[in-house]
Formats: sequence, C-alpha cells, structure tokens
Amino acid sequence: MSDSVIIIGASHAAAQTSVSLRQAGWAGSITVIGDEDVLPYHRPPLSKDFLSGQKSINDILIRPAESYETANIDMKLGVRVGAINRKDKTVLTDDGETLPYEKLVLTTGARIRRLPVPGEDLENVFYLRDTDDVLAIKDKAKTAKRAVIIGGGYIGLETAASLRKQGLEVTVLEAMPRILQRVTAPVMSDFYKRVHMEEGVDILENVIASEIKKDGDTLSVLTSCDKDMPADLVIIGIGVIPNIELAQAAGLDIGNGIEVNEFCQTSDPEIYAAGDVTWHYNTIYGRHVRLESVPNATEQGKVIASHMTGNAKPYNSLPWFWSDQFDLKLQIAGLSTDFDDVIIRGDSSTGRSFAAYYFKDDTFIAVDAVNAPRDFMFGKMSLTKGLNLDKTKIADIDIDLKLTVVKP
Repeated sequence: MSDSVIIIGASHAAAQTSVSLRQAGWAGSITVIGDEDVLPYHRPPLSKDFLSGQKSINDILIRPAESYETANIDMKLGVRVGAINRKDKTVLTDDGETLPYEKLVLTTGARIRRLPVPGEDLENVFYLRDTDDVLAIKDKAKTAKRAVIIGGGYIGLETAASLRKQGLEVTVLEAMPRILQRVTAPVMSDFYKRVHMEEGVDILENVIASEIKKDGDTLSVLTSCDKDMPADLVIIGIGVIPNIELAQAAGLDIGNGIEVNEFCQTSDPEIYAAGDVTWHYNTIYGRHVRLESVPNATEQGKVIASHMTGNAKPYNSLPWFWSDQFDLKLQIAGLSTDFDDVIIRGDSSTGRSFAAYYFKDDTFIAVDAVNAPRDFMFGKMSLTKGLNLDKTKIADIDIDLKLTVVKP
C-alpha cells in the first residue's frame, strides 16, 4: 500500500492540511493538486486589497514556495483531477497520470454561480473567484469610468468599495428587497446601504438584471425596473456552488456539500474533506452547515492532520467571518440564521462603530461587530463557552459587557 496523502484542490484547507500533516509527523509523501497555476493564496483579499492594487499575488500567498519545499510537499499546479477510483485507491488526472493514495483529502472548494441571462459572457463582463478574474478586472478598471455590480452580498459590496476607492462610478443591483438579506438583519442592511451611498455608491434594491447588451465599447444592463444601466465593466457576484462532482461520482455521501463527520471523514473513512465544500454537523448550533469561511477551512485542515496521525481531535469550532469595506471592519461570530430579535449596542444610524447581538428565543446566537473588536471578542468568547446574555442590558453602552452575562 502507498503511504501517500493526496490533496485535491490547492486551497486554504489544502495549505493548512499539508503543513499540519508534516508538523504532526506524517512521514509519507504529500501531494497537493490544484487546477490554478499559482500556490494556495488568501481569497478574501481578492475583492479588497488585491483588487485595489494594494497587494500583489506574492503578498496574498498563504505560504511562500520555500515552505512547501522545506516540508517536502509536492505541489502539482495547473492540473485537474478527473476521477477517483476508491477500489484501487487512485486518482486520475486530466493529463493521464494515475496516482495512488493511502489517504485522500478533498478541498475542492466552490465555484461561482453564473447569472442565467443573455450577455453574461460578453467581453468586460466578469465574475470574481480567482486571481485571473481579478487581474482582468484590474486591467479594465484602469480605463473604466462606470461599473455595474450585480449582487449585493459581501463580495459585491467589497468589490464596490474597492472600485469606488479607485474613482469609478459604481452601481450595485440587488434582486432581493435589501442588500445582505440572506445573511444578516435589516439594521445591518440599512447601515451598509447608508455607508455605501455616503461613499458615492448607488444601490438599487429589488431590481433584477434581465440582460446585458454591448454597443461598441459600452455595456448596458437591462433591468426589471425598466431602467438601463450603462457601464464600462460589469461584475457579477451572486454566490457560489460547492464543487461536489468528484465526490458524487465516487459515490460519497452528499448533502449541501460533501458530508463529513466530526473528524472530517467522508462516508469513505480513507477520504477526508475540508473547507467550503463540506457539509458538517456543528455541535454549537445542533445542525448541519456548510461554511464559506477561512477559519473553518483552517480548523478542518488541522482536524484532518490530527486524525490521520493518530491524535484525534473532533471539530467543534465556532463559525466566524469578516468583511472589509471602506473604513469598516466587520467581524462576525456565530450564525444569526433564524434569529427572532436583534439588539444594537452603539450607533448604527449615523455612526460607523456598533454591534448587533442576535437572539433566538432569548438565547444569544451571534454578533456582528462593526469597528467594534471588543464586542466581537466578547461575543465569540460567550458563544464558545455557551454563555447566555441578558438582552435587556446589551443596548446600554454604559454597562460593562461582562455584566450582561446571565448567571446560571
């Protein structure tokens, strides 16, 4: 039997798993196979510092090439895996190579969700998922004056902020009644709409893009409000789809992603999965979730390395996220899905620093902290330790946060 570990997908999770395996004492070979031509890199800066030109590709690499070489990790880049043979324990690459494995790790991530309208594939219409996408957008932005962004989620708003800081006129189209509707409370949507409009971004909600046309060098986005939006470039950001196809073809269990247990094992115990593609049970919230989150990918990579090397540590981390837009640092601890009450601590209507505490049936479940790192850390600590908070005290900024903890 081969003593090799093969990791499919050169992602955050792949970078962490491979290095953690070496640190944990894995002596066999480790091969990371990725379809991009670059080493694993941080994806959050793509719509922020990388798009704005503040960071280069080398600046956003998770680790330099030397670290993989030192750890004797073989990076096969620009290569796709076409099939997994579980019986023979091999993978077949698109260039015809068959590679054996003892353990296999799927870190295949997610791909962009395409907009099903005519013209979405025209020149100067972009999606934003990898470095090639952003480099193309950056090149066009040098001469562009007007940009239309379709999608008012975090990626769309981060992109809007980056382009606005470069001096472009920016319009964001959101199909739902409010921006960020799928992920946060109305008060947060109102706040981000206000700030973006203060910064010169035009936001149109409850507006559907029905077609994109090109007339010479000018694009035009046709909308459900019977208003055409002229643009020099259009960026579409309407979410992602987990890359489950390899796992599905191999007969692994699939939910809203590749289903894994507390040690990130799939239904085949020799195959693991980590990152955006996984559908895992979260013990804190008592349900299965799929998280598009760097911390999740990192922690799952560590869990896999520990389990493979005989030091099993179950995954039980609290989900947390962040977003940077203009001068705003949003830090999110927990999952606010199904909240029935939200308490604001600070000024969300005119200021730019506050926190939104989410409750369900009087139980504290999540916090969104905008330029409020203390609230984020306190909320994260409370959720991790299973502490409940007194929502009648949270709104009073004169009360020490520690005094809001409900005593058992």
